[in-house]
Amino acid sequence: MAGQGTPATALLAKRKVPYTLHSYDHDPRHESYGLEAAEALGIEAARVFKTLVAEVDGKLAVGVVPVTGQLDLKALAAALKGKKARMAEVAAAERATGYVAGGISPLGQKKRLPVVIDASAQGFDTVFCSAGRRGLEVELTPAALAELTGAVVAPIAG
Repeated sequence: MAGQGTPATALLAKRKVPYTLHSYDHDPRHESYGLEAAEALGIEAARVFKTLVAEVDGKLAVGVVPVTGQLDLKALAAALKGKKARMAEVAAAERATGYVAGGISPLGQKKRLPVVIDASAQGFDTVFCSAGRRGLEVELTPAALAELTGAVVAPIAG
């Protein structure tokens, strides 16, 4: 797809992972990027995952959870064998990932951060996550997402 290259799509192409790109017109007035994606693409919201950057024991980490839920910070810390977690500052998340908020992808991040994917992803043949830009989602298998990000899979959605 012309003009839709991002570090996430470059990684997918380089690793020859099967995926499908889905684009839609992003409305900056929408309250939730993830729910907007589900509505615009006509898919079940539980299959759309948001990428949230948190600090676990002072180090940045990524939680990938369904847009219908919230990141359970205690569960994220436990999955990474940490003690304490809190949401990262937006500027720190953007700096570390190389993406802008609302378009942060777990794939192709500038700095490789530890990733935890919510276990609910395993209940679907394919899931959707940001492809690195608002209005652009990538659909791939949960196994491919976990492999590409080196993720731990654990129940981290509240």
